[in-house]
Amino acid sequence: MQERTGEQNLPYNVFAKACPSRGTLEHVTGRWGGLALGALYEGSLRFNELRRRIDGVSEKMLSQTLHALERDGLVHREAQPTNPPRVDYELTPLGRGVAERLLTLIHFVEGRMDDVLQARERYDDTRGAR
Repeated sequence: MQERTGEQNLPYNVFAKACPSRGTLEHVTGRWGGLALGALYEGSLRFNELRRRIDGVSEKMLSQTLHALERDGLVHREAQPTNPPRVDYELTPLGRGVAERLLTLIHFVEGRMDDVLQARERYDDTRGAR
């Protein structure tokens, strides 16, 4: 039998159906979660600034996404007692660590999009799609 190494001995296993890490992974890698974390990596933003930065997200979806990320400890929400109320969002230290890793993936994908688009074209050509 092969000996298990450090990462394999972690108490959580995202591949296990009941593992709570699945929910956090979904929040981080979901359509809007990854974009919110990436945008907040640049610094603190107000809700509407963040909404403008993430083109295409609805107010409802951004609100739900931020609540999930806040619950997971990745985003900090600070409400200022002003009129009108001012709410700022920023990454927690844990959120910064996640965002750094996510941005590495984002930059890799952006840098290889020509390859991806060519692969899509080849795929579609071989299947008669278009």
